[in-house]
Amino acid sequence: MSRHCILLSTIFLIVSSLTVNAQTEIELPYTTPDHITWKGEERAFFYKDWQTDVITNISTPSIEVYQPKKPNGTAVIIAPGGGLMANSIESEGRLVAKWLNEKGITAFVLKYRLVPTNKESVEEVDQYAKKDPVLFSELLNQVLPYSIRDAFQAILYVRENAAQLKVDPSKIGFMGFSAGGAVAMGTSYYYNKENRPDFVVNVYPWTEVMPLRFPREDVPPMLVVCAQNDPLNLAMGANNLYNSWVNNGHKAALIMFSKGGHGFGMRKSGLASDNWISQFYAWAIDESFIITK
Repeated sequence: MSRHCILLSTIFLIVSSLTVNAQTEIELPYTTPDHITWKGEERAFFYKDWQTDVITNISTPSIEVYQPKKPNGTAVIIAPGGGLMANSIESEGRLVAKWLNEKGITAFVLKYRLVPTNKESVEEVDQYAKKDPVLFSELLNQVLPYSIRDAFQAILYVRENAAQLKVDPSKIGFMGFSAGGAVAMGTSYYYNKENRPDFVVNVYPWTEVMPLRFPREDVPPMLVVCAQNDPLNLAMGANNLYNSWVNNGHKAALIMFSKGGHGFGMRKSGLASDNWISQFYAWAIDESFIITK
């Protein structure tokens, strides 16, 4: 083979590899609220305090599409946490999606709308929460309904494009972490026939910002994951969320680790909480949301 042919073959392999690994980002339909103003573009950077990549100041909702080589028909939409002021996009988003892809699950990382921030930092979360908790609560309550609307638009997109995405429209789940768990809870309470998730996974959900409501008769099955030593005291809320399903005759499961803290996501710490996602996978098989051959 000539050097020219070898060069062309190498270029083809590189391009093919990039094409296979490339992810598609799709903007979701939305309406701009009159009472919230975002300035500038969204900001992506590595945040040292959380030791992960984050995105802040999201004003335009979108989903990143992660398609497995051999889809099994199950889809999971992932809402990262970050106090509604950031998306912990790597450890609670993209790494989750890639793990799910290895199991044949089509994954979508949701970049939902956040409280506007002014700089490349999420320190404003602590500043607001500590110095002016009333303003902090007001900001969260303003943006959360729009974050939940973004979640419903993501579910609608996947369901309406199920055939193209090789997804079973009756096996579309929603998984949320922390503030993303509050968004996931919203999808459990405010759905309609078209945008109802088929199952919901709440990982250390922020139940303070999304208080518990009485579950409807046709609520989706739910898995709740948390650590007892969560420093934000989310274990009690997670337990109460689980009980609100079970006590009203609905399907639910609870995985409560003794250790793990908050925000463990896909980080490895040598604790049992490292295996939460494998336990989710086993639960989804038990509930027939994932069919293995």
